[in-house]
Amino acid sequence: MSTDTISPVKEKPKAKPKWLRVKLPTGKKYTELRSLVDKYDLHTICTSGSCPNMGECWSEGTATFMILGNVCTRSCGFCGVKTGRPETVDWDEPEKVARSIKIMGIKHAVVTSVDRDDLKDMGSIIWAETVKAIRRMNPETTLETLVPDFQGNERNIDRIVEVMPEVVSHNMETVKRLTREVRIQAKYDRSLEVLRYLKQQGINRTKSGIMLGLGEKEDEVIQTLHDLRSVDVDVVTIGQYLQPSKKHLPVKQFITPDQFKKYEAIGLDLGFRHVESSALVRSSYKAHKHID
Repeated sequence: MSTDTISPVKEKPKAKPKWLRVKLPTGKKYTELRSLVDKYDLHTICTSGSCPNMGECWSEGTATFMILGNVCTRSCGFCGVKTGRPETVDWDEPEKVARSIKIMGIKHAVVTSVDRDDLKDMGSIIWAETVKAIRRMNPETTLETLVPDFQGNERNIDRIVEVMPEVVSHNMETVKRLTREVRIQAKYDRSLEVLRYLKQQGINRTKSGIMLGLGEKEDEVIQTLHDLRSVDVDVVTIGQYLQPSKKHLPVKQFITPDQFKKYEAIGLDLGFRHVESSALVRSSYKAHKHID
């Protein structure tokens, strides 16, 4: 009998199904914006994150910008953003973002950020100043702010409320059972309370998003939708999780188009004003429609 050690068989990465194939972005508007981004060295999540919907969003005058640097203080298992010790705050950043939006002629801007748990205000002051700068330089541009949880600190959240973006979004990302694994330093209930507080303080349109394919069950997804409606969230986005690198959480399942449609129907029945649910949906997909 052989005593040779048998090496464990490594599980092969799941092949992407045909519905995840992405068309290359095209069109006159996209080409014009791409040229401006390259010429002026503008930074958008659309380009740095290689978003599959970049061409569609840009052709509709929507783009997403990230503030407070590109290093996050949290180490979420799904996210491709670098984690570690962030650089010092760039107090000129609000003007830079506002100028980028003006140069690109953006009609609806989405602003997001890394988590800055290293700062006393968790970045909320820069957040507010960025919204103010965009308003001054681009008075016709509507805004969505995709904010972190600010550790649930109401004083920091109030800075967002005071500048009153048309839409304020905060993503749940996953179902309650998987939150500790997927969003290591976040808390499911705290995120719900942030969304509840935003609505209670008068934000007209609140929004959240979740990813599928991390091992969640159907009833857990439905429960998350119920939880979001219980705090009066108006808009929800549901998309497929894709592994950024081998170091990140693996894809457990590719969700079928029919299942995405089922979640969309459930969400609409629950009373969400908008439900974006398909494999390639990301947080800012069709964001310009969510102000209506």
